[in-house]
Amino acid sequence: MRRLVSETSLSVESFVYPLFICPGTGIKTPIASMEGCFHYSPDMLGAEIDQLAEVGVNSVLLFGAVDKKDDTASYAYDPKGAVQQAIGQIKKINNSMLVITDVCLCAYTSHGHCGLLKDGRVDNDSSLPVIAKAAVSYAAAGADIVAPSDMMDGRVGAIRSMLDENAFQDTAIMAYSAKYASAFYGPFRGAANSAPAAGDRKSYQMDPSAARQAMCEIRLDIAEGADMVMIKPAMAYLDIIAAARGQFEIPIAAYNVSGEYMMIHAGAKAGVLDLNCAMMESLMAIRRAGADIIITYFAKTAAKLLKGGRH
Repeated sequence: MRRLVSETSLSVESFVYPLFICPGTGIKTPIASMEGCFHYSPDMLGAEIDQLAEVGVNSVLLFGAVDKKDDTASYAYDPKGAVQQAIGQIKKINNSMLVITDVCLCAYTSHGHCGLLKDGRVDNDSSLPVIAKAAVSYAAAGADIVAPSDMMDGRVGAIRSMLDENAFQDTAIMAYSAKYASAFYGPFRGAANSAPAAGDRKSYQMDPSAARQAMCEIRLDIAEGADMVMIKPAMAYLDIIAAARGQFEIPIAAYNVSGEYMMIHAGAKAGVLDLNCAMMESLMAIRRAGADIIITYFAKTAAKLLKGGRH
């Protein structure tokens, strides 16, 4: 009866599973800061992609975890880069798997910031062509969606223009439009080896106190050509998801980030939470707030429960 009258439902089709890609071959290494997550070299993705498809998860989001870094983030757009190779490998394994690629420079810059530096400060405008060039390289490798997470002003427009100029009009853009300067990214920084060498990202990521600014950022990204937008993190920003759902009609994604993921695991290990119940309740809350797309490290586990009809 509860299922019959349920107001909100979770669907495995809405889940996106993040994957961390590293250079090399034969690598599947556990990530110390994130339970059940691994670094994969492109050649080791076969079993993972097959497992995802088996439980109905048909979308992945790729992050580069590399040691090839310089001041200009040149490896971000290397056609032989690890992420570019992984895209091709995934499409060979399962051409129906939707491949989304994170587009940012933080994992590829020697200083760890999301844009290029000039006189010790992140320089927004000089970063845009490099970010756009990276997006085009992912599209050329076969990515279906590019997802700029850098929070530089104007990057969606720059990416859309360069994609179109290079005949990638059908490549969609999922913009990290409301990405907050959050403490909940901690475990991810270790996974992607992307922590800033100095300073922080508060000058370009959003202040957690800001709500109206989020609507402004989303509106600007849509005007520049975003096909879908994202709020990040998810659990601490359910009000932002709900506000965006009330104002905008395009698809809205929410990123259930690493800190939120590991808090539930930590609570379960401490014996104060039921892992599966807390996981499903949190995902339902994100969906209830209005997210069409949920990016989560819980995707495989939650999909298995949904497939078994236990939640």
